[in-house]
Amino acid sequence: MTLGKFPTFFLLVALAAISAAIFGALHNQLSYSVGPDYFESLKFPQFAIPEGTSARFGAAQVGVMASWWMGAIVSLPAFLYGLFTVPKAQSYLAAGIGAIGLVLVLATFSALMGLVGGLMADATGLLDDVLTLPDGVDPSDFLRAGFMHEAAYVAGGLGALLAFWPMRRARAIDMARG
Repeated sequence: MTLGKFPTFFLLVALAAISAAIFGALHNQLSYSVGPDYFESLKFPQFAIPEGTSARFGAAQVGVMASWWMGAIVSLPAFLYGLFTVPKAQSYLAAGIGAIGLVLVLATFSALMGLVGGLMADATGLLDDVLTLPDGVDPSDFLRAGFMHEAAYVAGGLGALLAFWPMRRARAIDMARG
């Protein structure tokens, strides 16, 4: 039994949202390790994480809440394109899963590059004159974790464009097969 294209569309958007949520939870485990003050001073209050919540669990909660919607939004343009241009539902599903994987790889690589950028900014003092933080907050934590987060969001935006590639490829393959 195969799904039609409309149910496949909704399945793919849900998979993208779930994948982004899992990515966010895992991403925040690493970013919490390199910047705990970023979470404790900014993200936990911003996302109303209750006092007494395990820091790791709180970081995972923040990751889920901050990213699930990104998966849905990033996927929409390419998945809508595929819905109307990829002839076969099976090819559409495979291309959609490939697009999700592509965006996850890009976001992972980008977050790691963001960490490198944060480490470099911290080591060089490049942003010391620009960064204004409340007293008692570790600026190094903000640079490391903040750069990681911003880089992952930038990758999500680029991923919205790259996600068209598997859809265009699936369309071309289906059209060639007739």
